[in-house]
Amino acid sequence: MNDILLIALYAFLGAAGAGLLGAVVLHLLRRRSIAVSLTVVAAVAVTAMLAGTLAVAQAMFLSAHDLSVVTLVVAMTAVVSLPTALLLGRRLVVHTRRLALAAREFGNGGSFVAPPGPSPAELAALSAELAATGERLAASRQRERALEASRRELVAWISHDLRTPLAGLRAMSEALEDGVVQDTARYHRQIRTEVDRLNAMVGDLFELSRIHAGALALVRARISVYDLVGDVLEGADPLAREHGVHLVGDRVDAVPVEVDGKEMTRVLANLLVNAIRHTPADGTVAVAAERLADTVVLSVTDGCGGIPQEDLPRVFDTGWRGSAARTPPAGAGLGLAIVRGIVEAHSGRAEVHNVAGGCRFEVTLPAATA
Repeated sequence: MNDILLIALYAFLGAAGAGLLGAVVLHLLRRRSIAVSLTVVAAVAVTAMLAGTLAVAQAMFLSAHDLSVVTLVVAMTAVVSLPTALLLGRRLVVHTRRLALAAREFGNGGSFVAPPGPSPAELAALSAELAATGERLAASRQRERALEASRRELVAWISHDLRTPLAGLRAMSEALEDGVVQDTARYHRQIRTEVDRLNAMVGDLFELSRIHAGALALVRARISVYDLVGDVLEGADPLAREHGVHLVGDRVDAVPVEVDGKEMTRVLANLLVNAIRHTPADGTVAVAAERLADTVVLSVTDGCGGIPQEDLPRVFDTGWRGSAARTPPAGAGLGLAIVRGIVEAHSGRAEVHNVAGGCRFEVTLPAATA
């Protein structure tokens, strides 16, 4: 038993010396090719076996013939293992270079295409991750292009909408200065109306900028959807009477929600005003609220005639004004974008669907916990 332990000790010391030498060589060659590193590893394995064998042979005083036989066996092992390591290293280098070229094309703005042929499991997993990243990046670029186009449209529309009332204000102020106006009270009322319109537009822009910057501070409180809808319906009733539109709100459940009352009132008011303006006279705008599982769904259904199917995904985009079938008489297309921003800040979602004779805007919010 002592002889076995002594042999193991000598073998371990010889192999450990070869392993330490190989570790030093690998550290010096750490920036070289994978093929070189694999060759060094194979050489270390052969050298460790040879060193351990020689150490045992010297300790056990083997004959020269036996020592030469062992050395020849180790040499044949090296002849086989070193070319195998080189071949494996070359294959890894080829796969790595192909993957690097594909990643370079991906980095230059193209799409990632995985190299053809089978690859080692690690490189295949890396290719799959790069492909998934490429898909996410392509979607991000698409959203960025859409946002940039929306921003340019918004700037153009805001410039146009500001120019018109400002030109009217300037003309009316010059007429008042020149003393050519007989009914000055009417001009003052008109100036006040235009100023209120501009103020509302600037307020919408400020609100939208707060939403996009993530600076919308919510003061949540537990309130009833019934009370919330009732207050909004009461505030929108004069506008509905002016347009000859009937407001209906008899399908509203008394469901509690934890929301910012002021901001959620703005959401419903924007949806109601939007619905009233696009519903013809003698039409109906219906407001409903019901609890579905752990959510509360508030809906506003109008009689606008429907939105083209290709425009439905853009309804809540900043600056969207709709097609000829739904062209707003005024505004910069910010109301629905503000609606979506406020609803998403409440961890909800805003959607729109076409229904018979019009469309339904739905706001889904988390229900208040018991």
